[in-house]
Amino acid sequence: MNFILSFKYICSTKILKMSFSDLFDSGEHLRNINHFASIVNLASVDGKINEKERVLLERFARKLDISEQEYKMVIKRPAEFPINSYNSAEKRLERLHDLFKIIFADNEIDNEEETLIKRYAIGLGFSSENAEKIIKRSIQIFSGQLNFEDYQYLLDK
Repeated sequence: MNFILSFKYICSTKILKMSFSDLFDSGEHLRNINHFASIVNLASVDGKINEKERVLLERFARKLDISEQEYKMVIKRPAEFPINSYNSAEKRLERLHDLFKIIFADNEIDNEEETLIKRYAIGLGFSSENAEKIIKRSIQIFSGQLNFEDYQYLLDK
C-alpha cells in the first residue's frame, strides 16, 4: 500500500519519460519518502509535532532530498505511510542502518536525532531494551569510537 501511494504521488509530480537510471533514482527517492514518512509518524505518535520535532524533520527532509511539496504531503497525511515492523531482524537492522547513514551524513548525531531513532527502532519491532543496545553500539560504530578489538574483528570479517 505504501509503495502504491508513494509511486502514484511520484508519478503525478514527475514526468513519466524516464531512462533506466532515472527509474533507479526514483526507486531510491521513493525509499527516502517512505523513510521520511515513518519518521514523521514517529514524531507525531505522541500527538502534535512540536517545534523541536519540526526543526528535526526539516533537517531529515533535507538529508533525504525530500522536496517541499513532498514534505507538505507527508506532514499532512503521515498515517498514509504507516511504520512497518519486520519479522526479520536483518531487515530491521537494514532499516536502522539506512537511517544511521542519513543521520551521520553530517558526521554527528544530536540528542533529538538519538531520541527519534530510538522511537523509530521500537516502531520497527525492536524491544525497548534491544533498541537501546543496538543504537548505543551503532552510534559508536558510526562515530568511529571503536576499540581496537572491534576494529580488528571488523577487518578480519
